[in-house]
Amino acid sequence: MKTRMTYTAHARAITVMGLPLIGGHLGQVAIGVTDTVMVGWYSIEALAAVTLASTYFFVLLIFGSGFAWGVMPMVAAYDAEGDEVGLRRATRMGLWLSLGFGLLTLPLFVWSRPVMGLMGQTDALSDMVGQYLAIAGWGIIPALLVMVLKSYLAALERTQVVFWITVLAGIANVLANYAFIFGNWGAPELGIRGAAIASLSSHLVSLVAVVAYVLWAMPQHQIFVRLWRPDWDMLGRVYRLGLPIGFTGLSEVGLFAASAVMMGWLGTVALAAHGIAVQLASMTFMVHLGISNVATIRAGNAYGRRDADHLARGAITATVMSLLVAALTIAGFLIWPEPLIDVFMQRNEPARAEILVVGVGLLAMAALFQLVDGAQAIALGLLRGVQDTKVPMILAGISYWVVGIPVSYLLGFVAGMGGIGIWLGLVVGLGVAAVMLNLRFWGPALRGLNRPATLA
Repeated sequence: MKTRMTYTAHARAITVMGLPLIGGHLGQVAIGVTDTVMVGWYSIEALAAVTLASTYFFVLLIFGSGFAWGVMPMVAAYDAEGDEVGLRRATRMGLWLSLGFGLLTLPLFVWSRPVMGLMGQTDALSDMVGQYLAIAGWGIIPALLVMVLKSYLAALERTQVVFWITVLAGIANVLANYAFIFGNWGAPELGIRGAAIASLSSHLVSLVAVVAYVLWAMPQHQIFVRLWRPDWDMLGRVYRLGLPIGFTGLSEVGLFAASAVMMGWLGTVALAAHGIAVQLASMTFMVHLGISNVATIRAGNAYGRRDADHLARGAITATVMSLLVAALTIAGFLIWPEPLIDVFMQRNEPARAEILVVGVGLLAMAALFQLVDGAQAIALGLLRGVQDTKVPMILAGISYWVVGIPVSYLLGFVAGMGGIGIWLGLVVGLGVAAVMLNLRFWGPALRGLNRPATLA
């Protein structure tokens, strides 16, 4: 059934569904921010190591999460059709693929120390990163399984529980950080390894909580009944939809990971400032990502009903809302850069003045890419909703790897602009992606809604 909603109604619906998702994403980033702040209080060297280690973990997490993101539009479309069997099959095989990816990547965490050396990091920094990831890396498996179940719940518009599960994990992370980084409450003082234990603990808490909720609230879907049984046809569908999403995410996060590696070449102070600026930019990006998730769900619903008008109106509304958020963020980064950066450091930190100088410049660059980063996130969400993932994967790869990373290197090192040049390359790469992905959605993808639906 096709329904014509006003733009105001679309905005209201996006807000109601999106606020818990935004809160959930912010809560997830808050876990990373907590690690950054508390490790920064411990030592700047540990902060630099956790910045690099978290980036490494995040790259693989985002790559593997393609299957979880693929489950979201499929469940939304199956739900619109009233197909409970289809949504159960898609969710189960998303769990299978995520578990398989997690097991395959475990060795990259356990033996991450030589990888850091190959990337040109110092022996001391590589050792600390290796210590962190040898523990925290095991969290990749529960983290990916949680993402699949959260996508399933979000697609069914149960977004509030996604938020509260993230809050619970954040509380567990803070308590574990306080105990094991600094040796409080009778726990051993483990420094960076304590932060790794806290990170792993938060992922395990999330998994237990989300599984318990699904068993309690959605028994009719029987997600975990005969979970061991393979469903090769559906596994192939989720794989074909999710793998391009994974590569798309890998392209974008790879751009930021490459920038972290290049900042590491500039020294510990530059890398620490980069870590702080990335955490702040990530927090604001989570608002765009929450809106993007809602766009995926609502686009998937419209896709299931073949309702092009509903899809277009919702897309315009989500894009405008993202632009308004970007405008507010730009103002905050330009008006209050020093107070924002100061939160991450002790007042008596010897390198505080140097980090502030570098960080203020990086936040100015972060303000520049707010508009384009939000625009590309919304376009990607809409494209995933109509199950268009292969071409966006190629466009993202070109934008981030062919344009963004080379420009970062050229401006940062060849042109001698240092950290500012590296971040300016991020702006260029994200800008190219925003233009190409929006052209893709408003052209071929939207026109394609008039063709017969194929959930593949």
